[in-house]
Amino acid sequence: MKGGWHRTDSGGYEFFLEYEKPNVMGCVEFAATLGSLVLLLVTMPFSLFWCFKVVQEYERAVIFRLGRLRTGGARGPGIFFVLPCIDSYCKVDLRTVSFDVPPQEALTKDSVTVTVDAVVYYRIEDPLNAVVKVTNYSNSTRLLAMTTLRNILGTRNLAEILSDREAISHAMQTSLDVATDPWGVKVERVEIKDVSLPQQLQRAMAAEAEASREARAKVIAAEGEMKASRALKEASDVINQSPAALQLRYLQTLNNISAEKNSTIIFPLPIDFLSHFIPARSGSSQTSQII
Repeated sequence: MKGGWHRTDSGGYEFFLEYEKPNVMGCVEFAATLGSLVLLLVTMPFSLFWCFKVVQEYERAVIFRLGRLRTGGARGPGIFFVLPCIDSYCKVDLRTVSFDVPPQEALTKDSVTVTVDAVVYYRIEDPLNAVVKVTNYSNSTRLLAMTTLRNILGTRNLAEILSDREAISHAMQTSLDVATDPWGVKVERVEIKDVSLPQQLQRAMAAEAEASREARAKVIAAEGEMKASRALKEASDVINQSPAALQLRYLQTLNNISAEKNSTIIFPLPIDFLSHFIPARSGSSQTSQII
């Protein structure tokens, strides 16, 4: 019971008394704890096999006593003590866990249906929140990853999904990390595995790419022909300035033909080539006799 003075609305003071209810739950808990200790002492040393528990380096134990979370946080690694009949505990694995997000079929921003699957890596950062604040943190994280992937795909174009997977993975990781932080779950990494497109869209994209390559090939061939024609024009100008160059080119062509196969080649001998070896004489009749 406790009392005191408090001020009324009219400006005066009045005395009040409050009666406190007895803490029944505290008494029950004390009695249960005392009974557990008595049972432990009576059944010693056999009860010690059930009272001492061990967790590994990568594990933590969250202990409840009569349904209430025990103070001091999670236990481990190593050995810890529980009272029989009134204490229960739950082990939490702190190692990184990976799972595959099932292929999600979603509609992109430009109204194209795609199927995308991913891989999510997460770990438990706060064992108390992972046990107390969520029923099944593993299943909840999986369902949230599927929903988040579908939502992010709906905000991106097809070109962005195909070319910028890293940005999608980062956005998905950030969204998952914010959502799972109250659960004590830390999402470390998200990777997009595969993007599947409908068969009709694949054929259309392949036809578009093939047409684009053919157009570029034609442009490259036209540029090559233009450069070759310019080179031939320059060569013809050089040969036109020197008549002997034409004869040398003629002989070089014959040499190239004879080097490829063992064959007999009959070709006419140019008169201009013999004119250098015939002494000059006057009169066109003498020239015709030599021919």
